[in-house]
Amino acid sequence: MEINKDLISIGEKSKTAARRLAFANTESKNKWLAAMAEALVSEQERILEANYLDVQAAENKGLRKSLINRLRLTSETIFEMSKAIKEIINLPDPVGGGEFWTRPNGLRIQKTRVPLGVVAMIYEARPNVTVDAAALCLKSGNACILRGGSEAIQSNRALAQIISDAVVASGAPEGSIQLITNTDREYALQLMKMNKYIDAIIPRGGAGLIKAVLENSTVPVIETGVGVCHAFVDKDADLEKAVSIVFNAKTQKPGVCNALETLLVHKDIAQDYLPLIGHKFQEYGVEIRGCPKVTSILDYAHPADEEDWATEYLDLIISVKVVDNLDEALDHIYQYGTKHSETIITENYSTAQRFLNEVDAAAVYVNASTRFTDGGRFGFGAEIGISTQKLHARGPMSLPELTTIKYIIYGDGQIVT
Repeated sequence: MEINKDLISIGEKSKTAARRLAFANTESKNKWLAAMAEALVSEQERILEANYLDVQAAENKGLRKSLINRLRLTSETIFEMSKAIKEIINLPDPVGGGEFWTRPNGLRIQKTRVPLGVVAMIYEARPNVTVDAAALCLKSGNACILRGGSEAIQSNRALAQIISDAVVASGAPEGSIQLITNTDREYALQLMKMNKYIDAIIPRGGAGLIKAVLENSTVPVIETGVGVCHAFVDKDADLEKAVSIVFNAKTQKPGVCNALETLLVHKDIAQDYLPLIGHKFQEYGVEIRGCPKVTSILDYAHPADEEDWATEYLDLIISVKVVDNLDEALDHIYQYGTKHSETIITENYSTAQRFLNEVDAAAVYVNASTRFTDGGRFGFGAEIGISTQKLHARGPMSLPELTTIKYIIYGDGQIVT
């Protein structure tokens, strides 16, 4: 595949910037990040004007409400983006340091962390990713190439220009943060073949986007996950607690990957619990798709089909199933889960421990909402994505996950005999 000249130019600038960023000191990186945080607040009117154009276009296209909510920016969300950058400033620099040991022959070996190099982000209608990715890459010494979705192009243009200008003006190398402004799918496909310039690609979005990157990229991919997240309400659950947790996990922000998609309820408490959570869902406008036992208890629930159990709705829809016991719940999660986030609501310590031990996911909870699977809420400042794979990184990926290992060896004339 022939790579477009504009993309080659972006790749070359990123590669040059990455060479300088790799040995930038912590003080410099924090100075650049501070400039970025300040610029977001001072330029918020420009950002909101650009975002208004994106939201208007999305509404005119009839895009679903949950997607538009992910797209929309406010003064508050811009302030939160700025605040997240300041939190990243206060986090330890992941580059450098590490273990040191001496071999019997006198060789001194240091295992240290170094940046990945050039990181490309391919993402959809979430403008905040532009800022989160740029800030995390900068602090970890990486250059970043950003390719957002067409729905957020005006917002992304404004954000990328503002933060790039701010960091370059404060001393960062030109090309540290670059946005691909052409949203043609062909550009994304070409980006996935730019092994000469890019060290890793991180897709962040729905199942279709992630699948396309995995199937087409020759650049190494760090897979972020689709979130078919489950909650299991055990027979020993505190029902009031279970209503609060499940309602929050589904409705607090339904269009994100850590939102709840499937609710499993133990048969022994189904008659008591389902009307409680069902009433809350009805009031909020959540559509329930249930198994036959659920529809027999909740006459307003729609029958679920096989596809529902494997669907990431990203909307005010939830699939609900009554299960006989913990084993059936574990089997269901094993079959339909995406290894993202799973939670159990129970007051039984042994049941909770078995759930924690046997569920294979990046984040497993007891008596808490799946919405906590997030870099900021884990104390990482922000995240570049939530990995559901097992190689290199898993769970919310922040600064350490944007580095790799380098061995430094000090000798004094040693040779192999």
